[in-house]
Order: sequence, then C-alpha cells, then structure tokens
Amino acid sequence: MDLPYYPIHDHGPVMKGMIIGGLGIFHVFLAQFAIGGGFVMCYLQWLAGRGRLGEGGRQFLDGYFKALVLVSFVLGALTGVGMWFTTIQVSPRTIGLMVDTFHWVWAVEWCFFSLEIAAGYAFYRYGARMSDPVRLKLLGLYSVAAWFSLFWINGILSWQLTPGDWIATGSVWAGFFNPSFFPSLIFRTLVCMALGALAATVVVNAMDIAPEPRRALIARVAHLLIPMALMPFVGAWFMAVIPDDSRQWVLGGSAVMTNFLIIAVGASVLIGAYALLGILWRRMTINIATASLLCALAFGATAGGEFVREGVRKPFTVRQALYSNAITPDELDALRARGSVTDDPYPLRDADRLPNPQVALGARVYRFQCAVCHTHQGANGITHLVGTWSTDQKRLNIANLQHTKAFMPPFAGNAAELEALVQFTEWLSADQPPTWPTSDDPATLAELNHLLRQAGTSPGGHPRAAEASP
Repeated sequence: MDLPYYPIHDHGPVMKGMIIGGLGIFHVFLAQFAIGGGFVMCYLQWLAGRGRLGEGGRQFLDGYFKALVLVSFVLGALTGVGMWFTTIQVSPRTIGLMVDTFHWVWAVEWCFFSLEIAAGYAFYRYGARMSDPVRLKLLGLYSVAAWFSLFWINGILSWQLTPGDWIATGSVWAGFFNPSFFPSLIFRTLVCMALGALAATVVVNAMDIAPEPRRALIARVAHLLIPMALMPFVGAWFMAVIPDDSRQWVLGGSAVMTNFLIIAVGASVLIGAYALLGILWRRMTINIATASLLCALAFGATAGGEFVREGVRKPFTVRQALYSNAITPDELDALRARGSVTDDPYPLRDADRLPNPQVALGARVYRFQCAVCHTHQGANGITHLVGTWSTDQKRLNIANLQHTKAFMPPFAGNAAELEALVQFTEWLSADQPPTWPTSDDPATLAELNHLLRQAGTSPGGHPRAAEASP
C-alpha cells in the first residue's frame, strides 16, 4: 500500500504536542490581539473624527499602533512561521491534507494577510501626517483585511473538528462552511475585541497621559468589552454542534479537558465581570498592574480554549479522516494484515542499545503509532501510563486500545507488532537492560490475533467489527 512515512523528530521528555500547543497558544493570542487592535483603533479614530475622543486621544492612537506593530506584527509573524515549522515536523500528514484540500483558501487568506501587513505599515509610517478621514479609511482597510484573514483560517481549523459533508462529497466549501464554522468565527471575533481592549488598557497606562483623560480613554476602550456578554450563548452554540463524544470529553469525560474548559470559562467570567461591573458601571480607574493582570487572565482563557479545541478532536486530527497518529481509517485493515512498519524506511536512533530484534520492532511500532502523542518516560510517558498493567493486561488493553481509551486510535499493527510493543514498554520500564528475552510463544500470538479481530478497526464508541474467524 502507498502509505507515506515521515522521519519522526524526538524531543526527549517533552511531548511533541506540547511544543505545537505552547507556540500555537502564543501565536493565536498575538494574532487575535492584532485583529482586535484594529477594531479598537477604528472605533477610537471614528470618535476622534467627530471630536469626541478627548485630550490625549491622538497620542494614544499613535502609541497603541506602535505597540500593535512591534508586538503583534513582529512576534506574530515569527510565531506564525514557527507554527508551520513545528507542525510539519510533528504532524506532516495532517498539514499535507489541510494544504491539499484548502490550498486556494490558504492563498486567499495570505492575500488578506498581505493587505493587512501593508495597511498596517502604511499607517505606522504615514499615519501621523494624515487627516482623520484618511486615517479612518486606512485603519478600516487594515481591520477588514485582518478579520478576513481570521475568516479563512477559521474555516480550515473548524473543519478539523466538524468536516461535515466534506467526508462524503470531498467538496471544499462543504468542509469550509462546516457545522462549527459560524459559532467558532463569532466567538473568535468576540475574543479579538476583548483582547484588543484589554491590551489598550495596558498601553494607555504606560503612556504619559493625565489621570482624567486616561480614565476617559479606558472607559471608551471598555465599550469593546461589552460584547463579551454574548460569549456564553455562542459557546453553548458551539458545544451543541460538535460531535457527541467530543462534547462528552469536556463535560466530564476527560478530567484534563474539563479542567482546561473550567480555566477558560473562569478566566473569561472574571474578565467580563470586572469590565462590566467595575470599569463600565462603577467607572473604576485601573492601573497598569490591574490591566496587565487582566491580560494575563485573557492569556489563560486563550490557552484553556485552544487546548480544548485541540483535545476534542481526539482520536483524530481531522475528524473521521485522519487519526492523531497520521493513519487513516481506511488503512487500518491493510496495516493489521501487513504490519504497520513493514515499509518504514527510517532507521532507529541508538539502535545498538536495543537488546534484540523484537524490542527493536517494538521501538519502530512505538515511533510510528505512539510517538506523536507520547514520550518514553517524560510528559505523557508511555511507561507511566501502562506501568501498573501486567503483561497480559498490556496485551489486552493495547489490542482493544480504542475501547480501553476512546480518545485513542485503534492499534494499527499485527499480532507480532503488538507483542513487540508490549516487550518494548516492559524493557523501558525495567530501565533498559542490555539483554532481554524474546517472547515468541505461538499461543500468545494466536490469542493476540483473536483480540485484534474482536476489537475491530472502528473508533472507540462504535460497534466492534465481527470476528473474521473463530
């Protein structure tokens, strides 16, 4: 079969998903700040053109955009390139499927991104010399381009969780305008407005502006926090359209995902309550420490939300199309018969340390099927996860992997590979001794074949396939 294999990059005790997740959260935070910053600038420039912005307003506008350019444009661009660099190392087949499916959509998004950058730098260079109407038009161009960049990216990201009719038809637009497209887009737009406003409260406190004009500017900026009141309703809409098992993960099925959801919701509630009750209703003045704390809470909310968005796709990276270990559902039967690493051309690192060919085979199976989400003994370490299982429990639970843990993909190899993986994990747990006995009992392999047939190749939560033979 024509299955693509890619070299796997080892990051030692650090789980590969942590690298993507950490960089991705930082990039998403900056990108959404760039969009929300445009909203803030447009709103304040519109007030300035009508003489309603007040003292220090023009100074704040120019200073805020400098912060937007230096922080979001520079760091956002670097982390954006970093995201491509890390994802193609960790999950190249997922990125390949995304680009293959949406290459023209990516091209359109890049056009809007280029327009955003051009308009932003034009305002940075010439904004101080422009009249208020021209400034507003240029800022409007920047904001529209930035939001449409979000529009196109949102369709691709939401497709990963809810591909909709794309699975059956292969239609790009069926995948792009998928069931979670609009709730996700609206929610992200609300987040952008909130981040832009919160960053503005930090910038205005960092500038040499008199107390009363500063208070007035913060009150103006806080108007963009009012739409946060819609977040619970849009969030409920999103939860209603995602798959049932994904919803179950965040509503108690997975303690980790539920906790991250609580972090995201809790931080958002604290920000919204402070903004609506403190800043807008009580007209409280916030200093730079409080403003920075609110931004830190917003970063925590972003981190929690992005973790949940990634986690609810399990066991897929593209729902029903590609498992998290880069194997498609249609390939499982052939890999069960042929072996998952039979055609893997890449040698093992430090192969001379492995005590026998069976353990070496297990290392190759681990690398191909497990390494994208697990480490040996570090974060999400496989030896920790199976450390309390007996040998027979390992055989049974790995054979029934998608039923043992429904957010795991089915085991994709044959009986010999399964036993090799079991022996590899036990060798790791035994502190990697220089010698290790080979486990080649025919009765054991026959039992593993029976368990694999019994488990089937459907994802967890689906009916098991009927056994092919007694």
